[in-house]
Amino acid sequence: MIVSIGTTNPAKVKAVKKAFGEIDIIKEFREVNVPSGVSSQPFSDEETMKGAINRAEASLKQTGADIGIGLEGGVVETSSGFFLCNWGALADGKRSPIVAGGARIQLPLEIGAELVKGRELSEVMDEFADRSEVGKNEGAMGIFTNGTVDRTEMFSHVVKLLTGRYQYEKSRRSLS
Repeated sequence: MIVSIGTTNPAKVKAVKKAFGEIDIIKEFREVNVPSGVSSQPFSDEETMKGAINRAEASLKQTGADIGIGLEGGVVETSSGFFLCNWGALADGKRSPIVAGGARIQLPLEIGAELVKGRELSEVMDEFADRSEVGKNEGAMGIFTNGTVDRTEMFSHVVKLLTGRYQYEKSRRSLS
């Protein structure tokens, strides 16, 4: 089986490979930089989910793989403040994409205030953490959990949800 990954972001690619590492039917991974089709800083569950679906479908189409995986991180504003959100999608071109979401964590108010001004989380996090490319490494999740859960682990969990659901649906179809 060939899996396309709708990004070249190292944290996301590592997450997909980690999650699929437990499945021995994978022959090859194809990483492709495809557009999310949403704003560079998704600001709702719906927009973040749409970005993941767009990436999964575009990577599948571009590579001709058996399945495409799209991952997207975003922010949701609630009455309790701003929260990280993350969504993934798995597309096989035969049915509607499978979609799953993952962990959430509240962002400090000063981060949310910068996002409301129109800034991207990756840029704000680089300044906040005094590091570069936080989004390609531990991510805001890793910063705000003190390394307990990083971006790769967070997205790996989402990919496991997707692949588990995909395997379930395949087994249900074979029983019919």
